[in-house]
Amino acid sequence: MATAVLPVTDLDRAKRWWHDVLDRDPIYTDAESENLFYDVGGAVVLVYRTDFAGTAKNTALNLVTDDIDRDVAELRSRGVEFHEYDFPGLKTVDGIADLGGERGAWFSDTEDNIIAIGEPSPEMMERVMGGARAAG
Repeated sequence: MATAVLPVTDLDRAKRWWHDVLDRDPIYTDAESENLFYDVGGAVVLVYRTDFAGTAKNTALNLVTDDIDRDVAELRSRGVEFHEYDFPGLKTVDGIADLGGERGAWFSDTEDNIIAIGEPSPEMMERVMGGARAAG
């Protein structure tokens, strides 16, 4: 088993954001540490308080979808603003990048953690899920 870990400076604000934006409530809250644990597609995401939240400039969490247009529209309806990038090999148009058969978009949570949402090609899904089944 593996978990993703996201730092926050304000647990109450993060809890509201996870509920309002991602439609998720904690599956467990550690009473002593106040750590929040979420289930996202069968993966556990630990949300914990630290003064170092939001300092990473890389993608901290990746969400996978079978319809990026639908889910980007839904997230926008919940107030999410998507990042625009124009780097060599990565250019977004209206927040979405075409990555040669795969598509992706990036946004930040309340702590400036960068979250990606991606629509992999069917071939990539088979490679990843096939590998996950073989390892499980």
